[in-house]
Amino acid sequence: MRDYGSGNTGMTNVMRLAGVPAGVLVLVLDMGKAALAVGLARVFSDSAGVAAGAGLAALAGHIWPVFIGFRGGRGTASGLAALIVLSPVAGLASTIIGLPLLLLTRYVSVGSISGATVGGLTLVALSLTTSLAEPQYAWFGVIGTTLVLLRHKENIQRLLRGEERKLGGTADTLHGGS
Repeated sequence: MRDYGSGNTGMTNVMRLAGVPAGVLVLVLDMGKAALAVGLARVFSDSAGVAAGAGLAALAGHIWPVFIGFRGGRGTASGLAALIVLSPVAGLASTIIGLPLLLLTRYVSVGSISGATVGGLTLVALSLTTSLAEPQYAWFGVIGTTLVLLRHKENIQRLLRGEERKLGGTADTLHGGS
């Protein structure tokens, strides 16, 4: 899998290589590991900082996995799952913006970038101005969003050049798209 498409282990590349069922399985597993990490942190600790830290740890572990040479995915699914557990409102905002843009443009990166940005900004706003999210969750909003956006740097460059691949195609030899 590392020699085809983007070379990433994420849903989009797996879907292009192995089909929709395999891609959906990867999506569920990527989201599950982050949701579980944040959920367990919330169960075993009263600290909002621990929960936000668990989300960031899950995200970092997805982006830089130790067991496969620190070359993982872009963090969108793991980041979204952690966001949903930390703040269902911010997770919903992310999904309401990201999913329709993905479906309309057929660019996974457009949905991922826009959803991560809106979700992160919503979490920061909720954390700092309301009682709907803990103030410490703002750290996840800022750092998590930044990590996901940085991992999409190549996608942004391809979008600007008009070379980004749309959802629905198959993977070519290494680094052919998102």
